[in-house]
Amino acid sequence: MLPTYPSDDLKVQTLKPRDSDWKVSNSSQKRSSVEQKNKKMNRVCDPTRALLKVFMYDLPPEFHFGLLGWKGSVNQTWPEVGNPSRIPRYPGGLNLQHSIEYWLTLDLLSSNTGKAGQPCTAIRVQNSSQADIIFVPFFSSLSYNRHSKIQGEGQVSVNKMLQDRLVHFLKGRKEWKRSGGKNHLIVAHHPNSLVDARRDLASAMLILADFGRYPVELANIKKDIIAPYRHLVGTIPSAESPPYDERPMLVYFQGAIYRKDGGIIRQELYYLLKDEKDVHFTFGSIGGNGVNQASQGMSMSKFCLNIAGDTPSSNRLFDAIVSHCVPVIISDEIELPFEDVLDYSEFSLFVRGTDAIKKGYLLKFLRSIKRKEWTKMWERLKEITHHFEYQYPSQSGDAVNMIWQEVARKKSSMQFNSHRKNRYNRSQRLVKTN
Repeated sequence: MLPTYPSDDLKVQTLKPRDSDWKVSNSSQKRSSVEQKNKKMNRVCDPTRALLKVFMYDLPPEFHFGLLGWKGSVNQTWPEVGNPSRIPRYPGGLNLQHSIEYWLTLDLLSSNTGKAGQPCTAIRVQNSSQADIIFVPFFSSLSYNRHSKIQGEGQVSVNKMLQDRLVHFLKGRKEWKRSGGKNHLIVAHHPNSLVDARRDLASAMLILADFGRYPVELANIKKDIIAPYRHLVGTIPSAESPPYDERPMLVYFQGAIYRKDGGIIRQELYYLLKDEKDVHFTFGSIGGNGVNQASQGMSMSKFCLNIAGDTPSSNRLFDAIVSHCVPVIISDEIELPFEDVLDYSEFSLFVRGTDAIKKGYLLKFLRSIKRKEWTKMWERLKEITHHFEYQYPSQSGDAVNMIWQEVARKKSSMQFNSHRKNRYNRSQRLVKTN
């Protein structure tokens, strides 16, 4: 059992997210309304029918909602999820894009509330021996973003302290010892989250944004999951999405231009494209009116560039998707969410970095995509946008639901490989004794 810290030790500041950060997008609200009317969804989930049975550790609040400033009553571990007004809101801005563990935790907490209409995908079980996967509810991205600063000389940050305690806790659990951690699920979506503990916990299934800052022996596509960023711009309702002729801008990019590592390509493209007509390629951030500017710019553009930066992925891809602006992915090392069930070539364009920086190549390629071909990708974008929506309560086919399905598929694949390795165990033992 983990001892809890007094709240003063955490020095958690009160967080005041914007209302717009919390609200479900209009398109999701409309879709939810339709689904709630669907007679197929009027039954409470039967645990025996759930795709995935999940055991979740009751970690003390300082590992999860306590990082949001939440304080429950004595011995209360979780907020009351049945009342949305009592659920601590996640902070906005750049914090929000890495909020994946927050939505997954809420989904598990509400899976036992008996509410009709929720997807019967993942359900929380109270006995770990009955579980398909064991979820570790540590808000690692928020811990990194808010609590990495060292408080005083010779001290360690709250972020590192929590990671150390988490490793100690998990290594002592029978559930971890039984599988060496392979049946555990840990979210570390921010590329710098869990940096002190990742070597100790790498045997677990990780939910990441990409593999850019992980050596292959710690994280790889065979055992881990790539989850979408939570988009920052608002979702354009399908019926209101501007078509080809109402998007006067050919190409849109707004963001940090001077990046290190693989992001040097942004700088090269900037000098190639900045003076071209029908191209918006400028520096920008989410500060001030940045999100609204990006939302307006993407909705008025036919193609939105997603260029590798410090890491292979960025939130920009998902902002483009919900803006129905055809993504142009220039990131050779990128891994994409749900690619085993989604064919990104149906709604995105891929350009190798070495080709993109050839003078004239990129614009010639994009201008070769005519209205009919572009419209086909635009229509497909409108069909798949809901797969990238994080919301509470979760809905069928949204990002939360898609992640749980991906976990189930990954778990099945890992079991398959494990069973194949066991084929000759008995006969080989006999060989070794002779």
